[in-house]
Parts: sequence; C-alpha cells; structure tokens
Amino acid sequence: MSRVDAVTLEVARHRFAAVADEMGGVLRRTAHSPNIKERMDCSAAVFVADGEMLAQAEHIPVHLGSMPASVAAVIDAFGTDPASGIQFAVNDPFHGGTHLNDLTLVRPVHVGRRLIGWAVNRAHHADVGGEAPGSMPAHATRLAQEGHVVPPMVAVVDGRWDDGFFAGFVGATRTPAERVGDLSAQMGSNEAGARRLVEVQRTYGRGFDQVSRALLGYGEDRMRAALAALPDGSYSFEDVVEWGEVDVPIRVEITVDGDELLADFTGSAAQIEGNLNAVEAVTLSCLYYAVRVATDPSIPANGGCYRPIRLRAPVGSIVAAIPPVAVAAGNVETSQRIADVVLGALAKAAPDRVHAASQGTMNNVLVGAGGTVYYETIAGGEGGGPHRPGQSGIHTGMTNTRNTPIEALETHYPFRVVEFGLRHGSGGDGLHPGGEGIVREIEFLEPGELSLMGERRRHRPWGLAGGSPGAIGEDWLIRADGSKERLPGKVTLEVEAGDRLRVLTPGGGGWGRRG
Repeated sequence: MSRVDAVTLEVARHRFAAVADEMGGVLRRTAHSPNIKERMDCSAAVFVADGEMLAQAEHIPVHLGSMPASVAAVIDAFGTDPASGIQFAVNDPFHGGTHLNDLTLVRPVHVGRRLIGWAVNRAHHADVGGEAPGSMPAHATRLAQEGHVVPPMVAVVDGRWDDGFFAGFVGATRTPAERVGDLSAQMGSNEAGARRLVEVQRTYGRGFDQVSRALLGYGEDRMRAALAALPDGSYSFEDVVEWGEVDVPIRVEITVDGDELLADFTGSAAQIEGNLNAVEAVTLSCLYYAVRVATDPSIPANGGCYRPIRLRAPVGSIVAAIPPVAVAAGNVETSQRIADVVLGALAKAAPDRVHAASQGTMNNVLVGAGGTVYYETIAGGEGGGPHRPGQSGIHTGMTNTRNTPIEALETHYPFRVVEFGLRHGSGGDGLHPGGEGIVREIEFLEPGELSLMGERRRHRPWGLAGGSPGAIGEDWLIRADGSKERLPGKVTLEVEAGDRLRVLTPGGGGWGRRG
C-alpha cells in the first residue's frame, strides 16, 4: 500500500472507533455494578504500538483524554516488548491514573510475536477502600485516605488474575463481589478489543501500520487547520473552585500562534490540603476536550489531533498536583472548572462556537448502607450557546454518564426516590437561556454514611455575551423528625433511616441579551 486514499482513511477511522465502541459495549453489558452497567461510567480506546491513541469511543472526556498517560506509565514500567497474554492495571494518579476509583486495564495486542497496539479500558469502581464508602472522603488530605493504590503492575496472565493485584484490590473494597464482577467485565472488554484489532490488522496486512500512521496524521492536519482558522493572540480567563469558604483560583492564558495552541496555567493556586487537586493528566484531558469543542468536534479524536496542543502547568499546583495530596475531587470537580476556564478563554477567540458555562459540577453523591456502596453523579443545566438554548437535565463537560434509573436504584440499594425532575427557573436568562438543573430527593431506608462532592454552591455558572448566570446548586438533609439542614458542597456524615437527601443542581448560564 503506497498511499492511503481518502476512502480507505475514512473507513479505517470508523473501523478503529468501532473496535473501541464494541469494547465499551462488552464492558457495560457484563458489568455487575449499576455504576457501570446503568450509568455507563467507563470508557475504551485503542492505541498504536508506541502508545499513541489511535481511536476512542464517544465515552467520558475526563477518562479518554487522560488515558494515554496510563499507557505511557505501563510502557515506562514494562517496556515496548511485553509478553502476550498479559494485561496491566493502574489507578495511581501520580503514575498514569486520575483518581483511585478509575482503574485502567491495558492489554498489549500481538500478531504472532509482533506488538501491533494496545486495547485499553477504564472503569469507575464504586468503592476501592479508604476512609469513607465510595472512596471520596470529604476530609481527605492524602491519597492514602482515599483507597487502594495500584501502581502500573501485571494484573492478568493468560486469562487469570495475578494474585498480587487481585488480592490487594478486592481485599481493600467494601463490596468485593461487585468488584470481582466489574473486573471480569474489564478483562473481557480488552479481550474483545484485542480480537477485533487483530481482525483489522489482517484486513490491511502490511499496510496496517501505514493506515494507522495516516489516520494519526489526518487528525493532526485537521486540528492544525482548525487552529489556524482562529485569530492569533493570547486569551485569558479565571474562575474558582470552592474549598469551604475559600475560593481557589484557576487561571489560564491561551496563546494561538498559527496552527498551534499553548495553554499556560501559571498563576493558578498551589495544591491544597484537600482533595480538589488535579493531576496533570486530568488537566490535559480538560484542555483536549475544550479545544475540540471550540474548534471542530468532528476532528478524529486521536493522538494526532493533540500534537499541536501544548500544556504548561506549574508542578505542585492545583492543576498539576504531586504526591502525597488527595485528588478524588480533582478528577470529578476541578476538572469541570479547568474545562470552564479554557472554554472561557477560547470564547474570546471563537465567540460563535462557545457556550456559556454549564453547571460546572458532577454533583457526586456517595452512600454506604446495608452492605452496598452507591455512587452517582447528577446532571444539571447546559449553558446557552450562540445558536441555541442550553439543554436541561444533562451531563456536561468532563462527564458523559447517564443517571441510575429509579427501578435499578431501588432494586440495588436501601433507598427510595421521593422526587426526580427538572429544577424550573434555574437556567440563566438570555437570548438563548441556560438549561435547567435537576431536583433529586432520596430517602434512606437504613442507616448509612453519606459523602457529597459538589461545586457551584457559592459561585453561579457564568453567562456569555450579556446572558445571566445560572442558579447555584443546593444540598439539603431533611431529618426523619422534619428538621432541615443545608449541607456544605463537600461533606461526609452519618444518616439515619427515614432521613432524606435533596439535591438541587445548578442551571446553565444564559447566552446573549434578550431583545
């Protein structure tokens, strides 16, 4: 194959993406936990032999943009000539992971003795130990408080779990049977991906590597063209994450220079004695996501399209944390704000593409009760945009999960859903209004331990082009005796049977002035 024509390239692009999509389907269908089976809190991708992402499924942005760091960590630890029949595992945020709940399995794929690529998936395990059910204790200041740490290590050998990995991971959790089921689903997902990748290789034969390189080059060419269409210049934006009553600033300066882009987070806060710290891989994933949103989301999401994008993040800052700080909320909450500030800066360069701020939080709810651990992120309002209103009751930004259906929730957990609907009036006003948040109220049928991890509880999601901000989020604990308490955005506490949790999620900001 002397050259790769446009038709071959387009077919290959969809075929590689289909491999990743099938991996995600296998993982979701065979998982045991509602968090993966129902909420689809997992992602899959395939990589070329040197560790560059070749294709991904349309899963979760914070997973996918940071997944190359996991593959790089495995290659650094075990080299580029791994034995066949092995799968590696990693969740260590400071060695290729993001936060401890997200376990990544990395499988080398061989044809004969030749490594042709990697099949990789990541799944959020609802509990991996630590000081609170769900492994996101609000009081954590050190990674060790958040659960079991898996550095890059061998996890599977010839279809069987390695004892060193398996005993440590399953032994740390409060829900071992569920973890075993989800781990098996991850193993099977990578096996399915490996089989499909070998099939694709056999289709192209000796041209497989050439097609792969061409696809990566195509992604790079498309991104460079999109960046070149933006006006050269520097564009700044600043926002905050909420740590108690303290505002922790995140600042970025985006410089567009021809067909390249640099995001400089100098001036962002130093890492804190809390769990809002994000590792660099998370920040990089937010940058990739926001740039694709503000340029052309149809650009193939592969390693090539990220080559013209550079990150400068001060080591030891809240956007490039170093050990031993806690990081659980950095992945789920600070990531949303990092995406917000990049989009806010890019709105100045591409005002016809960028929406006002969406809810800017994942509204994490974690409960340990009755031998179960429940984890959910609750949707909210999307920001209004230049061409349409924001959508209501939808996951936005760095997440892309679904809700746990009421039937599944009440089957698996000792809870009852009292109310679930849109939060009318929460979207910001404007020519194109922001979307509405959600009201979700659950009643606990047994005593338990509750953790909340939310943002935008003091600062409203901003509007754009004269639009109004969206409403802040609120969390209320209604005790069985009828007393009410407004909860902090980040808290871990005990609840009793008959208590109710009422979560009101933020609306999106509005875009443009009416009239």
